[in-house]
Amino acid sequence: MTYAPPAIQAAKQASGTIPIVMAGIIDPVATGFVASLARPGGNITGLTLMAPELVGKQLEILREVVPKVSRVALLGNPANAGNAPQVRHAQDAARALGVRLQTLEARGPSEIDSAFAAMTSERAGAVIVLVDAMLIEHRTRIADLAATRRLPAVYGLTDHAEAGGLLAYGASVLDRFRRTATYVDRILKGAKPGDLPIEQPTKFELVINLKTAKALGLTIPPSLLQRADQVIE
Repeated sequence: MTYAPPAIQAAKQASGTIPIVMAGIIDPVATGFVASLARPGGNITGLTLMAPELVGKQLEILREVVPKVSRVALLGNPANAGNAPQVRHAQDAARALGVRLQTLEARGPSEIDSAFAAMTSERAGAVIVLVDAMLIEHRTRIADLAATRRLPAVYGLTDHAEAGGLLAYGASVLDRFRRTATYVDRILKGAKPGDLPIEQPTKFELVINLKTAKALGLTIPPSLLQRADQVIE
């Protein structure tokens, strides 16, 4: 079982026959890991994160907390094959909500600080951090920068909120790993990974960090708190 493109790529390079089950990836077709969602082929199968499709919902949630925000920064990693579809969905959602997007890139940890500096200079009122292995690895640094620059932030992985990020909305971690285990079980019983369709998430989590909200001087709407799966205080 693997998680995130670097680990999946390493497993794929190590063996073209040993079954590999992905616990979550943005776009397995775009990254070249599988031929299609319906029939992966080869020795890889598993679950997607459905990250691009959820960016619009993340922006809507952000607007509930900061209703007057008109300019939102979008931080992603263009080296990630799953970045482009997330950006496209964000642009569509921003147009629908009348929000201006400021797209910023960080290909490595050394570029994260400069990206946040650009957000401040361009007067961004909030930030969306896209799903990416490098960005999640440096989640504490990103949460600290958002807090220092007083930028309300929303993320696609709940780990960010647990590290101090304000809001996170994405596929349920617990449900995703439980479903991954069913793939392993089916393969151990004789199923071929290439014949098992890639599944999309069906359960999603909203995590709100109230401690961060208070530090930013933000009041979370009661209706949003009621919908939260986890509130960090």
